[in-house]
Amino acid sequence: MKHTISVLVENKFGVLARISGLFSGRGFNIDSLAVGETQDPAVSRMTIVVEGDDLVLEQVVKQLNKLIDVIKVIDMKGKERIERELVLIKVSANAKTRSEIMQMVDIFRAKIVDVAHESLTIEITGDESKIHGFFDLMKGFGIKEVARTGKVALLRE
Repeated sequence: MKHTISVLVENKFGVLARISGLFSGRGFNIDSLAVGETQDPAVSRMTIVVEGDDLVLEQVVKQLNKLIDVIKVIDMKGKERIERELVLIKVSANAKTRSEIMQMVDIFRAKIVDVAHESLTIEITGDESKIHGFFDLMKGFGIKEVARTGKVALLRE
């Protein structure tokens, strides 16, 4: 079962290491981790995606809440949320395939951010299904390189 967890923490040295250590100590592999300041520079939001058993993860959430630098922990599993990820993808492109790739970029509302003789670098943001759909189409052209930010999420009101 995949869980998306949002953790608000004090923006201090060592917080990331303590939190990631808590997950690894329990045998959880972190699928995605994104960290950044919030509207308050003293507070950061960590969005963590992990796959694991509900009961064990419940214990991890309880232990996260006990850490001194943790302000708030939200397990977003089953809750209405907005999720996005930013991906840069470098795709093989020649004179024949360039226009077809550009059409797909438009359809997916992505953006070409770099053009080279034998490749295009594309920026795409969206939820998991949009990203996977775009990847599936780009595989046919030859994916050269990928960089992903990891998922960020906020609960809906």
